Amino acid sequence: MAGRGAVAAAEDAAGAGVASGYSSEITFTVVMSCLMAASGGLIFGYDISITGGLTQMQSFLEAFFPDIWAKMNNAEQDAYCIFDSQVLTTFVSSLYLAGVFACLIAGHVTRKVGRRNSMLIGASLFFVGAILNCAAVNIAMLVVGRVLLGFAVGFTNQSAPVYLAEIAPARWRGAFTSIFHFFLNVGMFVADLVNYRANTIPVWGWRLSLGVAITPAAVILVGAAFIPDTPNSLVLRGKLEEARASLRRIRGDAANVEVELKDIVRAAEEDRQHQSGAFRRIVRREYRPHLVMAIAVPGFFELTGMIG
Repeated sequence: MAGRGAVAAAEDAAGAGVASGYSSEITFTVVMSCLMAASGGLIFGYDISITGGLTQMQSFLEAFFPDIWAKMNNAEQDAYCIFDSQVLTTFVSSLYLAGVFACLIAGHVTRKVGRRNSMLIGASLFFVGAILNCAAVNIAMLVVGRVLLGFAVGFTNQSAPVYLAEIAPARWRGAFTSIFHFFLNVGMFVADLVNYRANTIPVWGWRLSLGVAITPAAVILVGAAFIPDTPNSLVLRGKLEEARASLRRIRGDAANVEVELKDIVRAAEEDRQHQSGAFRRIVRREYRPHLVMAIAVPGFFELTGMIG
């Protein structure tokens, strides 16, 4: 809920586009910034999908779970009990548990330090977690690396969609925000391809599956250091002149940014007025449909098996 008003800055004029004084030009800065932010979805999709093939890979099981590999080669073993391992379950689920915990604090951090800095935190955690997993020599390293990836997921899932919504031109906002989910699915597809190849490599194939994530994590880490923070986030933190410079960089030198900046400032002021008591307001009757949809959409998303 933090920054909701700032995210929706100029939303009333979104349909009016250029007529309202807003620039609808898609600049190079917007494209590169949005691709960098959406790439967080790429690593997220990769990390949640890679374990599906990894936990059945011979090289991985022989290195860390030889008892499970022995069960898999036992013709009399019940297939439903092969993966009855609390340690293996801990390795897989630690990402999700860490992600849930990170989400509880990531919203506050994203508001205080900015969307871009929050993405930098997530990219750093992705990078370190991927290195730990790739270089793992014991289960503890695997779990710690997976936990760091979970924290990274929590931060990027909070900051990247907000960043995309705030930096995209109003008329293109829906298209740009959908890029995150597109990249998530691309990451899942790439994970399947990597697992397919890594499964043919004896002894160290599992390191390839876990190590591939280092490359996009490094790209995001370096790229996020050069993209601008959103004007909305800067205004929320009282940095008006920096917000004006950021908006001019995003919209282009020829654009008149004062109209949009004025709406962003107005939205930020409204956001501050409604900052307290947000959780109490969300259960009111007028917001109940939004609350139901916010729970129902991801709930059915999971229950129907679209991701997992």
